[in-house]
Amino acid sequence: MTAETTIAPTPCPAQVQPAPATESPPSSASPSFPTPKLRIEIDDLNDSGTAVFLSHISLPADFNTAVATVLRHLYLSPTCRAYHTPSIGAVTLHLRAFDGVAYTTGPAAHKEIHLSTSYITARAPHVDIAHEIRGVLTHELVHVFQHNGKGKCPGGFIEGVADWVRLKAGLQPPHWTKHGDCDWDAGYERTGYFLEFLEGKFGPEIVRKMNERLTAEWDGEELFFMALCGKTVGELWDEYKQSLSS
Repeated sequence: MTAETTIAPTPCPAQVQPAPATESPPSSASPSFPTPKLRIEIDDLNDSGTAVFLSHISLPADFNTAVATVLRHLYLSPTCRAYHTPSIGAVTLHLRAFDGVAYTTGPAAHKEIHLSTSYITARAPHVDIAHEIRGVLTHELVHVFQHNGKGKCPGGFIEGVADWVRLKAGLQPPHWTKHGDCDWDAGYERTGYFLEFLEGKFGPEIVRKMNERLTAEWDGEELFFMALCGKTVGELWDEYKQSLSS
């Protein structure tokens, strides 16, 4: 048992203010978020993708780093009262062969991340595989901890937030590019770069405020963006597309 200490709440901005989208990294004295129990389940130790994973990823260090990165970008600090971090009991990483890349499932008591060893095997000769695995894990851990508007938020926005965090962590793959030839909620990096644009326009808290609003049921894109940005998402998307051509 450890002695109880009192930590002063981290000041949080009361409203969105235009500001550069920069943040200082947390100091070693910063309070840490509670870390859920982390588990791993390996389907086949003889799988070549499993061997690549185990030779490039340090456990639990890389997993703990990814958890801390996700929580900092979504919730800033455990002492910041402006944001409500969900309580997650445990996260199990399943390494197994299947088509696709990865997915996250399960209730808050026990989340599961399934990572494809088939994907790892296929990509390893062509990319920095440690960088790619860390990026995928970071993306999936966002799904563990983010809010989703009671399950009503558009899936493209949910995926965009996950890739925005991956982008902020510097774990984006080299093929990512900004696109304006799609809808704002096309998802993944397309929406992630749009969120980066909004961060530059409205300040570094804007995506956290969006995530916090999703603790309540999704109330539609027009109300959502008007409440947080003072403009419709159509207007903001037009501004983003104009920024790509300037």
